[in-house]
Amino acid sequence: MKTLTIIKPDDWHLHLREGLVLKNIIQYTSEYYGRAVIMPNTKSPITSIDSAITYKKSIAEALPESSKFEPLMTMYLSDETDKGELINGFKNNVFFAAKLYPANATTNSSHGVKKIENLYEIFESMQDSGMPLLIHGEVTDSEVDIFDREEVFIDRELSAIARRFPKLKIVLEHITTSYAVDFVQENNIGATITPHHLHINRNAMFFGGLNSDFYCLPVAKRESNRLALRKAATSGKECFFLGTDSAPHLIKWKAFCGCAGIFNSPVALESYLTVFEEENALDNFEKFASLNGPKFYNMPPNREKLKLVSRLNKVAEFIDVIEDKNIVGQIKPFHAGETLKWQVEGIVN
Repeated sequence: MKTLTIIKPDDWHLHLREGLVLKNIIQYTSEYYGRAVIMPNTKSPITSIDSAITYKKSIAEALPESSKFEPLMTMYLSDETDKGELINGFKNNVFFAAKLYPANATTNSSHGVKKIENLYEIFESMQDSGMPLLIHGEVTDSEVDIFDREEVFIDRELSAIARRFPKLKIVLEHITTSYAVDFVQENNIGATITPHHLHINRNAMFFGGLNSDFYCLPVAKRESNRLALRKAATSGKECFFLGTDSAPHLIKWKAFCGCAGIFNSPVALESYLTVFEEENALDNFEKFASLNGPKFYNMPPNREKLKLVSRLNKVAEFIDVIEDKNIVGQIKPFHAGETLKWQVEGIVN
């Protein structure tokens, strides 16, 4: 049995939702990750210092008293964002970063930015203060093919931002294309890569009919793009780091409305590690999971270590959502029903 011990990882892109779902899923991240960047696209978006404090408190209340997990809060940018609120929140350690959603690009993004150029003054202040900008990189124009939206966003918006604000700390989130891989490497920015985009291509959405289990935004692309992402993630290059984009939806809603998002938190580390082993790159896993992110953000790596073992690991078909000891819903995890070859054993000294 092979074992792998790494510095405790961080998740640099995570959706925790709210209320009952939050209480039922937080354990899958807090148990094995030191920190996570929490996305602000809740039903009522996190657009102020007060809302961020309230949301962070609800996360803390869902954690065990002994938990060392640190949620890193983000501010949801909109056309009405108050620059003073944003920068004060950053300087007072309320906001870790700001998140840019083009309007209607993904779940709960209707309040997102309609004209990105209008935020250039805010980007300048973020550059001056050192505040990171996290970007959902897709255009939403109806005339642009959904499989081309990332590439068009890079050409139309991101290239101008990177050129105009060369010292702005930018992360292009959940990249899905070889075009994005190349842009990130050439422009001194960071990128998160999800486990599901390393495993599936766009065919997954159509196996057995229209399959919403594998529908996420940005959508998975062609096989050539998946292979490029695997090469990037396993390369050890400092610009690529772990961000699960784990996004839970109750099965009844996922099946009914085709909500975008894949819930991978219960098996994300094992899922990533499967790819690194297949690519003969186990030696680079710690860089991707535990070192590259902190280095990009000028933060120290976690002190604790995590042990993983090569053991058959049957993934549950469903994760129960429980209230007052009663099952009130279910969420389907990534790799549901599959048997992975790695398993997290736990924290070691």
